[in-house]
Amino acid sequence: MFAGVCTPMTAILTQEKSDQANADKKNIKKSPTERPPFTLSQIKKSIPPHCFNRSAFRSFSYVLQDLLMCSILSYLAVAWIPSIPSSFQYASWVLYWAAQGSVLAGVWILGHECGHHAFSDYSLLDDLVGLLLHSALLVPYFSFKYSHRRHHSNTGSLERDEVYVPKRKFDIPWYYKYIYNNPLGRLLSLTIQLTLGWTLYLAFNVSGRQYQRYACHYNPYSPIYSDSERAHIFISDACLLAAAFALYCLASSFGFWWLIRVYGVPLLVENCCIVCLSYLQHTHPSLPHYDSTEWDWLRGALSTVDRDYRFFNKVFHNSTDTHVVHHLFPTIPHYHAMEATKAIKPILGKYYQFDGTPVFEAIWREAKECIYVEQDNCSVGSKKTRGVFWYNNRF
Repeated sequence: MFAGVCTPMTAILTQEKSDQANADKKNIKKSPTERPPFTLSQIKKSIPPHCFNRSAFRSFSYVLQDLLMCSILSYLAVAWIPSIPSSFQYASWVLYWAAQGSVLAGVWILGHECGHHAFSDYSLLDDLVGLLLHSALLVPYFSFKYSHRRHHSNTGSLERDEVYVPKRKFDIPWYYKYIYNNPLGRLLSLTIQLTLGWTLYLAFNVSGRQYQRYACHYNPYSPIYSDSERAHIFISDACLLAAAFALYCLASSFGFWWLIRVYGVPLLVENCCIVCLSYLQHTHPSLPHYDSTEWDWLRGALSTVDRDYRFFNKVFHNSTDTHVVHHLFPTIPHYHAMEATKAIKPILGKYYQFDGTPVFEAIWREAKECIYVEQDNCSVGSKKTRGVFWYNNRF
């Protein structure tokens, strides 16, 4: 009885959703792919010179600020939460995990800044601080520093970029359409990506550049690294072993589940934050990718997007809303990056990409829309842009 009514109604609703999706896509303005009418030196001249100044004192103040917050939160977890009524403890632990994980993500970002020599004027000091901060978070400092440096050197290149390298349509596995074409599969994929993505990248180079043999950030002889870098990879591994031994001692003294509650879950939240940040900075329907026939460094560096995390912009030291300028000038310290971003916007014009979509909405949209890349067969003037690739999700 209702089939005749439901079928047209379903068709109408489906068409409305399709029309809305098409409208949303039209509202997204793709970044220009032709060579910019400005140079890197012109962009640099637009930035106030003091933005390039690094202060060890000021940088350390942010380290101390974050470590103090971590200490206060840890004290509350160890001394206060167990003393409150049990009915409130579960919610308190969840709040602790979220807060501590977010602050630890800020610590990770400061260590990442050390790897870019944006912490101070002294490379040795930068590496020492970065090694300590990242090792405490079980991150192989030098291993990530070198692969991340190559990411900055090859951003947007389908052949040479180091992370979040999208698959071309003919490379995607057959099962992708069953995962990303339905909400449940997409949710499962995002859950795995956010919780295990960072570990899988370090251990197995998942989502990274394709090498001819197994690539692992913990292996000094991985194809990721040159001969001159291998000694530093050994140092990173040694520091990770020292950190693991310290955690073993804590677990022996206070118990395994104590360590999981106080350190393990916040570390998982921190990893989730870092994956979310980096994924959204490099994944957006407006961002192009290039093959070797079209890629150049400046256009690749501009193939990034700034996001707005509201309150968490400050918690994450503005790595969220200043990522474009970070790719152009990675030695600018985070406390000058906002001013530098404001200065370069008039120069970049339509080449500057910003998206203020709420984070949860954005990550769901990007997981749905940005499945693979395919060639752009359009023309720019008299030139075919076949070396330019855009995200798509049609199977």
